[in-house]
Amino acid sequence: MLNDMTDIPVREVGNPLRRRRGGGRRGLVLVGAFSFSGRRIVFSLFVVLMMLGIVAGCAAAPAPVAGRLAGDWHGSIEVPDQPLDIGVHLTGDESLAGTIDVPAMGVIAAPLAEVQRDGDRVGFTIPDVPGAPAFSGTLRVDALVGDFTQAGQSFPVTLTRGALAGAARPQEPHPPFPYRTKDVTYRNGEVQLAGTLTLPAGPGPFTAVLLVSGSGPQDRDEALLGHKPFLVLADTLTRAGYAVLRVDDRGVGGSTGDLNGSDYDVLTGDITAGVDFLRARPDITRVGLLGHSEGGYLAPLAAQRDGDVAFVVLMAGPAVPGDQVLEAQNRLMLAAAGQTPAQIEARIATIREGVGLLRAEDYAGAATLVRAALTSQGVPADQVDAQVAELTSRYFRSFAVYDPAAALAALTVPVLAVYGGRDVQVPAEQSVPAMQALLGRNPDVTVRTFPDLNHLMQPAVTGQLAEYATIATTLAPEFLDLVTGWLHERFPPA
Repeated sequence: MLNDMTDIPVREVGNPLRRRRGGGRRGLVLVGAFSFSGRRIVFSLFVVLMMLGIVAGCAAAPAPVAGRLAGDWHGSIEVPDQPLDIGVHLTGDESLAGTIDVPAMGVIAAPLAEVQRDGDRVGFTIPDVPGAPAFSGTLRVDALVGDFTQAGQSFPVTLTRGALAGAARPQEPHPPFPYRTKDVTYRNGEVQLAGTLTLPAGPGPFTAVLLVSGSGPQDRDEALLGHKPFLVLADTLTRAGYAVLRVDDRGVGGSTGDLNGSDYDVLTGDITAGVDFLRARPDITRVGLLGHSEGGYLAPLAAQRDGDVAFVVLMAGPAVPGDQVLEAQNRLMLAAAGQTPAQIEARIATIREGVGLLRAEDYAGAATLVRAALTSQGVPADQVDAQVAELTSRYFRSFAVYDPAAALAALTVPVLAVYGGRDVQVPAEQSVPAMQALLGRNPDVTVRTFPDLNHLMQPAVTGQLAEYATIATTLAPEFLDLVTGWLHERFPPA
């Protein structure tokens, strides 16, 4: 989830369904010209943007019902070698409406449009997705059989009655919990920030960990592709004796404000407001930060501004400037997608030109460049304006031109930096050497790479975003053990 690049990615709009089976918050969004990771990721906006971006090329489509259309339907879009499981929920009789779930793409309860029935013929579309995805089929007893079309391609679909089974997420905790849970709010100026504070049993005082999400609009659980990494992390740390605060990003859930209109200075203020909120509690003795993906950019900034943060944990946190992360992400993802070296270099050249315009504060020029790139890739005209605004927003500009060197070099508190060897959003081979060099004067630094983990710290085979939703594990036990063990050594629970 770097701008999680989970968490800005570039939206890959030209590849239909066959291009992918997974998605997220969170990594990168291949949006025509730029790719920033992120999303709903992994943590990246960008993981979710990427999800939607590649969903744009791989979005799943639903199908309606039998006899009476209202109700739940499930099945799959038969993409060769990569069938996409989908669930469709339809409501109404004469006036039909519905939603679609495509778990592998991170699509949950996306609204359908133009849901129609004419005798045994049923059809609907999925709005706001490139390629004009649509379903057309025939109702046959208790099955709906037809075709899903998108971007000129057609794939067979068969839906039967019943809800789509949810993916197994064995680490997701469920009440009752052996600790206290409180919904809380606090303010940064006019903006209200809402989150969940978990407190171990007993009076304390406790060491507290404030979780900082990756790129893009993240909720307090950093929910992505059926996973809730921050929920699992908070549960693990609270059971280990630490208070944990996880927070909805600006404009998400219970938090007000606007993420795209905020720069890193504003978002750093949101973090320090959370630190102040925790520090004001009599049951909290010290506060540390754990940032994932783009949160690895913001947590050191907040520690530098606050001056009294006790420690910093960086989970797939980039240690090089944003434009370098974008380039590395695109090289890895485009190569995995089968792009030729010439195609990849053309994309990299566009990224460099776009970031150069943003750095020069030529926002009109950047908008023109992005618009031309999106249009050439076939992004529907009614979606171009929104994507141009997103890729030239104050938020994305902060990421694209940011250099973390000064904030990382200024850290004097204990630091744990963890990477996945299969991470394609924040590649370990790019950030680990830079992180070690920048933290070289800090006497208490641990930099660790787990060779088989991805950007979300899941056990992975390829590390590509398509795998995220298909992996049952939300956070690898070895990662969780490292974090809790590192904290126990330095800040034993009360």
